[in-house]
Amino acid sequence: MTGRLYVVGTPIGNMSDMSPRAVKTLSEVDFIAAEDTRVSAVLLAKFGIKTPMVSYHKFTGEQREQAIIDRILSGESCAVITDAGMPCISDPGEQLVKLCRDYGVEIEAVPGPSAVITALSVSGLDTSRFSFEGFLSVTKKQREKHLNEIKNLPHTLIFYEAPHKLKNTLADLLEALGDRPASLCRELTKLHEEVIRSTLSNLNELYKDKTPRGEYVIVVQGNYQNTEISETTLEDAVKKAAALIADGMKPSEACRQAALTSAFKKSEIYKEYLRAYATENKE
Repeated sequence: MTGRLYVVGTPIGNMSDMSPRAVKTLSEVDFIAAEDTRVSAVLLAKFGIKTPMVSYHKFTGEQREQAIIDRILSGESCAVITDAGMPCISDPGEQLVKLCRDYGVEIEAVPGPSAVITALSVSGLDTSRFSFEGFLSVTKKQREKHLNEIKNLPHTLIFYEAPHKLKNTLADLLEALGDRPASLCRELTKLHEEVIRSTLSNLNELYKDKTPRGEYVIVVQGNYQNTEISETTLEDAVKKAAALIADGMKPSEACRQAALTSAFKKSEIYKEYLRAYATENKE
């Protein structure tokens, strides 16, 4: 193995998911670039791999990236691994692959488990088209912008989330996307694995008084109910809500339903409904 980068997938929890090819590759390369050498040391020891490691994560900086590239260009082989799953998916390994591409370095994938695909496969939601959205920003403005950009996408949406941010994220998803079928996957392939197939509103209620533990993947149904969403005006959305209310539906639910098939939030539709119909009802 000379002058090549190997992108190696490792287990997302269950050590039995480590492939023979991954073990062979990690044993034969000259060095391993690992997100956390302490975490990876446990994995390597499990399979008797004694290849030296260098730390490579989002805080190591350009100098470390260049050092890795220089070693590869000099003829050494390197495997990049993350703490769990496939590297380069919401992971700093992405930048290393881009640099290797720019330098003309050969890149080879050694596929392994992925939390994204694992969660999708057991979600019970549409798998024909999906979008991985990674971690939502902790910055409120950026988070709102992100959710607004994807709220009307017709395909399944997948998110990663840490336990300490799960409650806020579930609340934000419900507010921005409306109540939709969703699957919450916790600690996939691990001892305490849990998959809850429900709705965003029910998931919010479930974790109202429950402390999140472990790593989560959230899978949410896309907004496929109306392929002409972008052409729906606020007036159209209000008329739809008004018709549902006239049929006996509660205003809040009617505006939520109208929001699912428009580019407008429930609050916007409700505000305009009150303005347009409150005066009419008084007369």
